[in-house]
Amino acid sequence: MKPAAGCELHAGDQLVVLSHLRWDSVWQRPHHLISRLSPRYARTLFVEEPFATPEVSRAGEMQVDALQHISRVRIELESVPRAMSFESTVTAAYTDAITSVLDPSLETTVWLYTPMALEIALALRPSLLVYDVMDDLAAFRYALPTTLLRQRQALRAADVVFTGGRSLHRGVVDHRPDVTHCFPSGVEPRHYAPASTARTARGDNVRPVAGYVGVIDERIDLALVADLATRAPDWDIQMVGPVVKIEESDLPRADNLHYLGTQPYAALPAVMAEFDVALMPFALNEATRSISPTKTLEYLAAGLPVVSTRVADVVADYGEIVMFADDGGGFASACRAAMADDVSARAALTQRLVREHDWDSIAARMAVLLDSAGAGRVAERETA
Repeated sequence: MKPAAGCELHAGDQLVVLSHLRWDSVWQRPHHLISRLSPRYARTLFVEEPFATPEVSRAGEMQVDALQHISRVRIELESVPRAMSFESTVTAAYTDAITSVLDPSLETTVWLYTPMALEIALALRPSLLVYDVMDDLAAFRYALPTTLLRQRQALRAADVVFTGGRSLHRGVVDHRPDVTHCFPSGVEPRHYAPASTARTARGDNVRPVAGYVGVIDERIDLALVADLATRAPDWDIQMVGPVVKIEESDLPRADNLHYLGTQPYAALPAVMAEFDVALMPFALNEATRSISPTKTLEYLAAGLPVVSTRVADVVADYGEIVMFADDGGGFASACRAAMADDVSARAALTQRLVREHDWDSIAARMAVLLDSAGAGRVAERETA
């Protein structure tokens, strides 16, 4: 990983990122982009949604953890709703807390990952407002009723809008076609490359493994996973990642179905080295209608064949290389077919896809657009 290059360093600016994801959660789009863009700024604050504290005396306190180039900011509250959010009840507390650690002599760029933080973003009086639409949050379980309204307001207010895939782009571009740019998520090829070598060293005398890596939530078709375990009793099915917004008791169980919990980003190549086939068993529902899974490219970069349900963006972007199935029986058949496939036949296409979607390149291209938008805002102020 390297900082975004090819543009002027924003040494006189500070960046505030308002995110619905936590910095220590599964490594996703915000982590990849902000870690690359943060060196361009004098300082970067990655601000998370509130979290509950068992210590009433600490309620309302701000926690700041210094990381490389980034300060992780959290506010502890005595009571946090299940749908943790930057809702209006915490706007004043967050605005005061963030303002207290900002440098008033610097220009401030605010980067939104959730529209629920719009009030906080505007209260910080940013010189540039960026909205990166990585998910259709209004379609997620426990989304607040005001999420869709907030998204429309954020789209109107933003100086730059990025979208994380084709479907997301189609859903928002009409609101601000002049400033909206489609940047599907990418991959860090060098990070996953060791998985292929390690897999080869396993040898052939092992029980085959089909694995999923990512959040296990309402987007996963649990009935399909259960059926796959039944239809492929000679395979081990490994589900790697945190269980979120669903109960552990809802998870299907079988002797060959294993839940390995959250694994750090650094460990994922070793985890994927144990797979023979990678799975994307997404339910086809409102929550997955607009997703463009980052894991598709990560699986490919790890040298894995991929079996997926027919998620629209996956079909459009990776239809030539991903195998598609609709149920557990189809997944089982596809996994067996993938084991018999000639790996070299898909190697060239895999390498091209991975090369074209390197996170370093994506961050650098975004940085150019940020510089252009920032220059435009400066010109507007000078002529006002």
